[in-house]
Amino acid sequence: QLQASGGGLVRAGGSLTLSCAASGFDFANYALGWFRQVPGKEREKLSCIGNRDGRAYYVDSVKGRFTITSSSAENAVYLRMDDLRPDDTAVYYCAAERGWCHMRNMDYWGKGTQVTVSS
Repeated sequence: QLQASGGGLVRAGGSLTLSCAASGFDFANYALGWFRQVPGKEREKLSCIGNRDGRAYYVDSVKGRFTITSSSAENAVYLRMDDLRPDDTAVYYCAAERGWCHMRNMDYWGKGTQVTVSS
């Protein structure tokens, strides 16, 4: 299972780090991704890191502002978010898929954590 945390209220230009604790599966053989969703809109892929190769991927809208990292010692993945904007406001989810970063058919999902960015 996955447990996301770290959301909150922050002013535009500020930073937050989200955490996602993993348990119950072979963390080293999974890719971990972050998504977000605004009510009434489709869930948006943000970033993914493959634990098999350590490669990280980002969508253009967060590239250069968000950083994904993974810790095998802690069985956790993190999303450092800098230079936050009001349109980053959403519920953020972590998810895991066996193998590589495809971010299509995720095997596990965590409950979301709310991030609100005020202007």
